[in-house]
Amino acid sequence: MLAGTGDVLDDYDRACELDGLAGVIAVGGKGRLGLVLADEPARTCYLPEYQTFVRWLGADCEADLVDAAKDLLDDPAVDWEECGIWETDGPAVLMDSATAGIELNVAYPDDGAMPEQAHIPIPPGRWRVRAVHTRANEETLVGLVQLLALSQS
Repeated sequence: MLAGTGDVLDDYDRACELDGLAGVIAVGGKGRLGLVLADEPARTCYLPEYQTFVRWLGADCEADLVDAAKDLLDDPAVDWEECGIWETDGPAVLMDSATAGIELNVAYPDDGAMPEQAHIPIPPGRWRVRAVHTRANEETLVGLVQLLALSQS
């Protein structure tokens, strides 16, 4: 079943088709690319010093989750999944896929609240995307989506 109209897949449909933990899709019909954090609906934050999205899959508290993420990012034995190449012209917006990008600055009609979003300070460039969902310890299950800069040619 398609969420878009007719037989044409919309951005949401393409995002839902991803099989991996993250991926890159065309968005907006103007040759732009969007990074999709797939698989689990999860609270997500961004650690700019690691260029990494941290997804809360299970933890006693936020501090435990962030500490576990940092430990995993320093561990060379982590088995990362390669998730594509993302090219961006600069800062991004982290948003729920249920909201269309053109609706991010439009209040909901029923209560006047704005759609949740977070501005992410990503420099322009080409990024190799890798991801992992792993158990850091008995209490903490963390998802990571990391951006690794590709050298410009």
